[in-house]
Parts: sequence; C-alpha cells; structure tokens
Amino acid sequence: MQISKYKYTFSYDVLELGIVSHSIIIGISLGVSQSPCTIRPLIAALSFHQFFEGFALGGCISQAQFRNKSGTIMACFFALTTPIGIGIGTAVASSFNSHSVGALVTEGILDSLSAGILVYMALVDLIAADFLSKRMSCNFRLQIVSYLMLFLGAGLMSSLAIWA
Repeated sequence: MQISKYKYTFSYDVLELGIVSHSIIIGISLGVSQSPCTIRPLIAALSFHQFFEGFALGGCISQAQFRNKSGTIMACFFALTTPIGIGIGTAVASSFNSHSVGALVTEGILDSLSAGILVYMALVDLIAADFLSKRMSCNFRLQIVSYLMLFLGAGLMSSLAIWA
C-alpha cells in the first residue's frame, strides 16, 4: 500500500511539472499574441488543455490520497500557472521578437520538454495504468468501449489541432 502511494505521489509530481511548464508556455504565447487570428485558436486550445489537464491532475491527486490542504495548494498552483504565463507574455510583448533565432530555439526546447513529459504521463501512467488494470482485463466489452472512446478522443483532439 505504501509503495502505491509513493508511485501516485511521484506520478503527480511529474504530471504537475509537465502541466505547469506547458501552461506557462501557452500563457506566454497568448500574452505575446497581438492578432485575433492567433488569439482565438490559442484560447480554444487553452480551454481544452486546462479542462483535460485539470481532470487528469485531479485524478492523480485523488489516487495519491493527499491531505485536503495539499490538494488545495496543488489545485491553486495549477490554476495560477496560465495567468502567470499570460502576465509574462504581456510584459515582454513589446520587446519580444517571436521570429528571432533565440526565441524560436527557446520555445522549441520548452515545448518539446513539456510535450514529452505530458505524452509520457498520458501513455505510461494514465492510459496504461487504466487499460492494464484487473477490472479492464476481465471485461471484454469494457475494453472495446474504452479503446473506441480513446481513439474517438484522440481523433477529436487531432481535429482541434488542425483547426487551431
């Protein structure tokens, strides 16, 4: 039981790292954007990201069985990261050249790190843990429905990415 709690605590920490870095980067992108053509898709992406990342984070917090105070602090930290990123982006918008080599390299590295952490967490700790559970392996119908819903969700998120 104790090992399981540490596993969930570690999973939460890694997920929080990925979500925080990703939320700050999206917030900065939104803060430096000055065209409605770039702001609208960013707000749509931000809304979906925050909703689903918050949902995943809440699940991890619940499974790790944190105390109420710890869970509240973690949720508040999650809620503040995007506005902090927007504030940073707004503050540097006048001096920021989004086409400079340094900005592109920095953005690419930060995007890659946060995306890598989120993909790892989604595949290894969230999806694999659910799909390899005893409940799932004992129920073929649940497996079929779960896989269909997984692919439907991936398809819908991909179509959102095409639109954005």
